[in-house]
Amino acid sequence: MADDSAATPPSIDGNTLVAKSLSHLGVTHMFGVVGIPVTSLATRAMALGIRFIAFHNEQSAGYAASAYGYLTGKPGILLTVSGPGCVHGLAGLSNAWANTWPMVMISGSCDQRDAGRGDFQELDQIEAVKAFSKLSEKARDVREIPNCVSRVLNRAGSGRPGGCYLDLPSDVLRQRIVESEADDLVAKVGTFNEHVTSARASEIESAVTLLRKAERPLIVFGKGAAYSRAEDELKKLVELTGIPFLPTPMGKGLLPDTHELSATAARSLAIGKCDVALVVGARLNWLLHFGEAPKWSKDVSFVLVDVSEEEIELRKPHLGIVGDAKTVVGLLNREIKDDPFCLGKTNPWVEAISKKARENGEKMEMQLAKDVVPFNFLTPMRIIRDAILAVEGPSPVVVSEGANTMDVGRSVLVQREPRTRLDAGTWGTMGVGLGYCIAAAVACPDRLVVAVEGDSGFGFSAMEVETLVRYNLPVVVIVFNNGGVYGGDRRSPEEISGPHKEDPAPTSFVPNAGYHKLIEAFGGKGYIVETPDELRSALSESFAARKPAVVNVIIDPFAGAESGRLQHKN
Repeated sequence: MADDSAATPPSIDGNTLVAKSLSHLGVTHMFGVVGIPVTSLATRAMALGIRFIAFHNEQSAGYAASAYGYLTGKPGILLTVSGPGCVHGLAGLSNAWANTWPMVMISGSCDQRDAGRGDFQELDQIEAVKAFSKLSEKARDVREIPNCVSRVLNRAGSGRPGGCYLDLPSDVLRQRIVESEADDLVAKVGTFNEHVTSARASEIESAVTLLRKAERPLIVFGKGAAYSRAEDELKKLVELTGIPFLPTPMGKGLLPDTHELSATAARSLAIGKCDVALVVGARLNWLLHFGEAPKWSKDVSFVLVDVSEEEIELRKPHLGIVGDAKTVVGLLNREIKDDPFCLGKTNPWVEAISKKARENGEKMEMQLAKDVVPFNFLTPMRIIRDAILAVEGPSPVVVSEGANTMDVGRSVLVQREPRTRLDAGTWGTMGVGLGYCIAAAVACPDRLVVAVEGDSGFGFSAMEVETLVRYNLPVVVIVFNNGGVYGGDRRSPEEISGPHKEDPAPTSFVPNAGYHKLIEAFGGKGYIVETPDELRSALSESFAARKPAVVNVIIDPFAGAESGRLQHKN
């Protein structure tokens, strides 16, 4: 019998071609939940050297993918099944959209010939993702896969970053193609970057003139500057000019919180009295009170630096500069270097900011110095701060979510390095905690990851502690357990009425819940603490071990308050 094998060239299916395309374009990590029709895609990707982190829930996997994009500057990849999996993944895609982080969601979908007939998990997924996707592509034939992959990856990270979507019908994933032809198609796709308008020389000159003539200038920077890796340029700008600076919550660490020109502890004075504000990589949204009075002076002149022309048109600043934060600040430094100016420590504005920051800092330290038991929020937060600062080597990545827990942590925890704080972000999203932890552990393998979570925030993604254990990630999750949202039952006697008055309050959880036992069920380390010494011991042991752990901190249920918007009283 003749051997026909030589006459039949080797072929691959669509799953392998997707994996080859991703690998060729530099993808090294994927996050997701597998099932029909994408299990083989994940397996093939792993075989090609892409690390696949498998989650329990697409929401958490999506949050991980979005944060990975922020931390690495490369689009985070989320893989989901069709229909409900795609819908669950929208949490992560919308988070990337809101925070302007690069991410690509890839979902399987039903056979094209069965579309519109009620197929298994059928959904018009292109339509479903429209509100949150910069670009949505559907591969309708196996040969379209490499170009589709290239387009969504490139669009996600170009211009203003954001989420993109790739739809892969199950019949396309099953289609086969001669391997040599597939390799040729993959080799032809490449990377490109959307053109970002370069700042004009006149704009740079005008911005420097405004700063030079200002009596009370302020530099504000946010996570857009962090994403741009603008820390060195911002440090040089601050030190060249002596202008006080104010980071947004996730801009913290671009310059150390301990820097002598930090206005964080004098925020109200800084934004209320400044006459010129250079805002770099931060939007004038609710986090910055929309740039409006009475929080800001009605006469303040904003110089807004943003990668998006649409953002500048929306905010209508005194001067808008479209461009990458790192590039624009570098141009400002060059312009200032030719004709330098510096406020100096004795400048009245600098003295006023420094004095107010020092006074508020001293007041905070007086409150923090007290050991309050049963725990309020300040005592354990101080102990956590000191433990994090004592970590040798690269600073840990701090993940913070919750109401009171995040608000207090924003004021107490100290960031010394860029991109070491992840929190609820622009959307104030709860449930990001464990996904962010996993993303940080994967993206920054040399750093310890410390989550400081409210018990409500932790509950959204608590099952992912099994994922921490399964991948043996260096993550310590600290849960502030005060028995519910804001702190258990806060109802007045008059509010406890009606036919269901015996039910728990809408804000209540089981008191003193054993959250630490959840990770123990999977082989991780759990701690329950109620005193300062117990907390110090748990943190010392878990930080040194760099193994998955949950520290369950019992908090007085009446220690917190309802929270939502930023409440700055300094």
